Amino acid sequence: MAVSAGDTASRAKATAISTCAPASPAAASPSARVLAKPVGAFTPPADHALHGRALALVFFGLLLAMFISSLSETIASTALPTIVGDLNGVEIMQWVSTAYILSSTLVMPIYGKLGDLVGRKRLLMAALTLYAAGKVVCGLAVNMEMLIGGRLISGLGGGGLIILSQATLSDVVPPRKLGTYMGVIGAVFAVSNVLGPLLGGWFVQVTGWRWIFWFTVPVALLAVVVLGLTLPRDARALGKHPVDWPGLMAMTVAVTSLVLAMAWGGTLIPWGSLPFMGLVALAVAAAVVFVLLERRAAEPIIPMGLFRNRNFVLCSVTGLFLNISFMGALNYLPTYFQIVDDLSPEVAGLVCTATSVGILITSTATGWVASKTGRYKGVLVAMCVVSTVGLFLLSRMQVHEALWVPVLYLFVLGFGMGLGMQLLVLVVQNEFPHAMVGTATAANNFFRQIGASVGTALVGALFTMRLTADVSGKLTHVDNLSLATLTPQIVDKLPASAQSVIAAGYSDALLPLFLWFVPLMLACLVMMLLLKRHPLATTINHGGAGK
Repeated sequence: MAVSAGDTASRAKATAISTCAPASPAAASPSARVLAKPVGAFTPPADHALHGRALALVFFGLLLAMFISSLSETIASTALPTIVGDLNGVEIMQWVSTAYILSSTLVMPIYGKLGDLVGRKRLLMAALTLYAAGKVVCGLAVNMEMLIGGRLISGLGGGGLIILSQATLSDVVPPRKLGTYMGVIGAVFAVSNVLGPLLGGWFVQVTGWRWIFWFTVPVALLAVVVLGLTLPRDARALGKHPVDWPGLMAMTVAVTSLVLAMAWGGTLIPWGSLPFMGLVALAVAAAVVFVLLERRAAEPIIPMGLFRNRNFVLCSVTGLFLNISFMGALNYLPTYFQIVDDLSPEVAGLVCTATSVGILITSTATGWVASKTGRYKGVLVAMCVVSTVGLFLLSRMQVHEALWVPVLYLFVLGFGMGLGMQLLVLVVQNEFPHAMVGTATAANNFFRQIGASVGTALVGALFTMRLTADVSGKLTHVDNLSLATLTPQIVDKLPASAQSVIAAGYSDALLPLFLWFVPLMLACLVMMLLLKRHPLATTINHGGAGK
């Protein structure tokens, strides 16, 4: 799930204007010196900002693109059992989600780099078209292999939608005004997380599961039309640019190995097994090779110079840790409420929307504050503090607790996350010259995606091990019961005594894990305290605020 963006007002404005003024080569920031503008890089005109109706239409098109991309990660979850039943492919069900995660994660840095080189309009059109084509394939699928292929194709497009949309927004709105828009983006992500499971369940019951994929096609095409008519033309033609093929191959191996290890660990392959350790070792080795290759590449996919900028490193690692904690905590709670508190799927889903409500409120408000005042550091610090409190409260939940208690705790967590997640992207975009905005944005989101995969897999593995150790000896009288694939439907068919044992074990195995994320959140707090406060640039073609 993605949420991110941002001393008296007059003083901040004056400082920002001074900082963004063209500097002499000798006075250029370290980030600007390290990250020299790529050969043939796309550079927008000096005054590329949009206003009024033109900006509103562009922003609407970008929101459509980001909405359907975010929706894709959640909408199929409630329908997956029905889909698998129709297509007869339970043994490869894992690939339905893995294919999308893998392909979208892999292409993120590529879209970011290409956008900086050739401009973003045509790339965004291509990504939307590719996404829509994949959805059509999914909707027409006659077997699981075709469905997985469609998910792979849609991921190749979807991986570029968020990256290119965020970077495109920075092409038409200066950082100082960008906070308001980033706040709305955070709200869109929150809404999509709520609507995804609800829409998925509705389509299954009313129209059939294929409409889960088909309904996003006209939305994607609408975005293509809106952006095609309103976005300024790319300043550079698609020509020949040096492609970092060795780096691309190394990154492909590293990302594929890591994603597969995280997706399959504890499910298809045991943690600590030879296949799992082999995937991890391959990911590490390929990552080392990738770094070595990028240091020498003419046009690196992820320039190593990015990591010489302190704020970039702090924001990227913070985004990684936040997504590990946030996604790790949220993914298992709907099932928890169904098994432990005996809630229906609909009610369990509504309880979890409290998180999205919290995000919706704070992301919009703090984005506006960042744009109005130029301040963002205090909000990012508050994000870490409140989110830590939210995770701690969730770890203290009890079996059969009053419903308002988890609603309140989840709201606190969402309130905290919404304070600053989307501002992290704003800080990163403000650090570098505009020619590097797409690359920096993509790298930041890349680490977030990795965090989401790691968090989900880590919690799943630890939870399964703890649950098995806690209750397996108490359920010897129940035949053919797999705790690793336990569902509310299976639990409902068990004797009352077994249900009670599983409910208690589920609570004891899952909730303490939330407390394990508290040190990560405290590390985020330290990193945000170390963040350098740089004025937000008031021009689009700024030279980067990194010092």
